Amino acid sequence: MHVVIMGCGRVGSTLARSLEDRNHTVSIIDSEPDSFRRLGPEFNGDKITGYGFDQQVLEKAGIRRADAFAAVSSGDNSNIIAARVARETFGLQQVVARIYDPGRAEVYQRLGITTVATVKWTSDQILRRILPAGAEPDFRDPSGTIRVDHVPIPEAWIGNRTVEFQMQSRCRIAWIDRLGEGMLPTRESVLQEGDMLHLVMREEHAAHAYAVLEAGPEAD
Repeated sequence: MHVVIMGCGRVGSTLARSLEDRNHTVSIIDSEPDSFRRLGPEFNGDKITGYGFDQQVLEKAGIRRADAFAAVSSGDNSNIIAARVARETFGLQQVVARIYDPGRAEVYQRLGITTVATVKWTSDQILRRILPAGAEPDFRDPSGTIRVDHVPIPEAWIGNRTVEFQMQSRCRIAWIDRLGEGMLPTRESVLQEGDMLHLVMREEHAAHAYAVLEAGPEAD
């Protein structure tokens, strides 16, 4: 892939190096030439001084041959304008913008621009670490309908088949972390001590799923 990045701060420079490490080509744009020092001497991509919402600057960065565009500068307005130019003027489909204001992020998400709401993401990460299991999901889709949670297997469910748990809890086990590796459950899989379940469920079924987790399997 060829990826164009606007913003060479800590996020942009880390993203650029990570993409190069995966053998993708990168052009990175920033209005401050000194910012490119964050890339280090081993960075082989293009460094363009300018503003990522300037069409000529984007052209110089190779936007017409790009597969993706990421706007990760420190300004919400700049990121959104640049993302819209990349999407609407140049027809790029893979466009991501970092947004600090969660309310605005939701608006642009509905307009088809993938957004990463930095403040909300950080607060959600902290909430998941300080609240009891199930209080905050790992992921919730933009409509708020589907959530993904990860929970340790309760003792009451050890030795039972995954299919039985899914039927009773009305959720699906996306995968299981077991002994340091991920595994996809089958109809014959049995829950073991130490398993970490990654559950996909509808929001309205969450309370029921956690009640089933706590209560254990129903008697035959």
